[in-house]
Amino acid sequence: MEKFKNFINGEWIEPISQKYFENISPANHLDIIGLFPDSDKEDVDLAVKIAKEAFKEWKLIPAPKRGEIIKKAGDIFTKRKKELARIMTREMGKPTFETEGDVQEAIDTAYYAASETRRLFGYTAPSELNNKMNMSFRVPVGVCGIITAWNFPVAVPSWKILPALASGNTVIYKPSKESPHSGVILAEILEEAGIPKGVFNLVLGKGSMGNLIVEHPDVNLIAFTGSTDIGTKIGEICGKMNKKCSLEMGGKNAQIILNDANLELAIEGAIWGAFGTTGQRCTATSRLIVEKGVYNQVLEMLKEKAEKLVLGDGLDPKTQVGPVIHDKSLQNCEKYVKIALEEGGRLICGGKRCIEGDLVKGSFFEPTIIADVTKDMTIFNEEIFGPILAVTKAENFEDAINLQNHCIYGLSSSIYTKNVNNAFRAIRDIEAGITYINAPTIGAEAHMPFGGIKGTGNGHREGGWTVFDIFTEWKTVYVDFSDHLQRAQIDNY
Repeated sequence: MEKFKNFINGEWIEPISQKYFENISPANHLDIIGLFPDSDKEDVDLAVKIAKEAFKEWKLIPAPKRGEIIKKAGDIFTKRKKELARIMTREMGKPTFETEGDVQEAIDTAYYAASETRRLFGYTAPSELNNKMNMSFRVPVGVCGIITAWNFPVAVPSWKILPALASGNTVIYKPSKESPHSGVILAEILEEAGIPKGVFNLVLGKGSMGNLIVEHPDVNLIAFTGSTDIGTKIGEICGKMNKKCSLEMGGKNAQIILNDANLELAIEGAIWGAFGTTGQRCTATSRLIVEKGVYNQVLEMLKEKAEKLVLGDGLDPKTQVGPVIHDKSLQNCEKYVKIALEEGGRLICGGKRCIEGDLVKGSFFEPTIIADVTKDMTIFNEEIFGPILAVTKAENFEDAINLQNHCIYGLSSSIYTKNVNNAFRAIRDIEAGITYINAPTIGAEAHMPFGGIKGTGNGHREGGWTVFDIFTEWKTVYVDFSDHLQRAQIDNY
């Protein structure tokens, strides 16, 4: 069995503890991908020490020169796209057509971040005093701890790592224990691209190891993607330590279908939004809010489409829906279906784990649709992270918007309508960081801001130009060439 290593100071090294954990394929529990370091405090301390020292030189390299390395990483991602997609599918389950899209997002992010190294613009402003100049510009933060989830094991890390490096920071990266191999490949690509020693460091381990990075006094910033419970705890620690922190957490995203919608298009969007990545996206469509005039028709169309979806190993080109990540997730899906039915929901299709043929070897759950869900039901309000769609009837447009906003989360949203007035009212009134018109709740693009409000995040936006607000600080400079003391707000009035 292959044994993998950490990447620290430009070298592949074994964990100091000599402890390892197994990485198991969710599609086939007999398929053990390899042994990965179960790192502890000594490994984290070493990586942080190295990153802190490397920051002194890396921050002085001109930003466009840093961009050349990131651009080269994009070229290597492109060359290894199909290979990396299969590695990702094997360890986290989603079909290869999805993991190829995951890699493409890293490619797009690499090229975008590289180009932004020539556009890290500052500002100049007139001074209120004579013979004085005011300016401001971005500076790097320092050592960044990056902690990410397993469901987008290359795309989401790239959103954080590449802009962090472009900004002149050094990085300690901890991928999820469910997708460590993808983290190893990411490190290999940055190594091949020519990242200097110590600038990027990969430390593998289980969930508790992330606390060591968050609590380390020499880590200046934490960028986290994961559950709201864990993210909130990270925010508390960073607040106490006065540490910069970016949190991208949970979602309970709704797609609205109005009576005038193109129903074929809307159903296609709902199926993709709910069951793409087996519903394991923070932006997944987990609620469907349907105006009463088309409610029954929508349910019939959903059932017909969902029951035709092909489940299987994501490495099989015929597969449309892969496994959930592990048996704990299976049990979670079963729990929420049981609660929904006890609270008055109506099962339209699915609702149970798959126990036939090869599917019994893995963690497979049927695409599930539950109708007649009300806003007070558990399944309407809590994130499940599985292939379960809750369908709710709305009286009219206003009721649909109120139902959409009746949630502690505010990440993504969607509405299908041919009425341009209602479309723009929805854009204005929906409480979410992202809104799609006549498209599903999934489909973010790398050059646009990504993030949510309410229980979803703490105000930062990844992607696009806004991600550099996370990974840089503003420095303001006043240059006085008057050759005498000038007291602002005093001598000029």
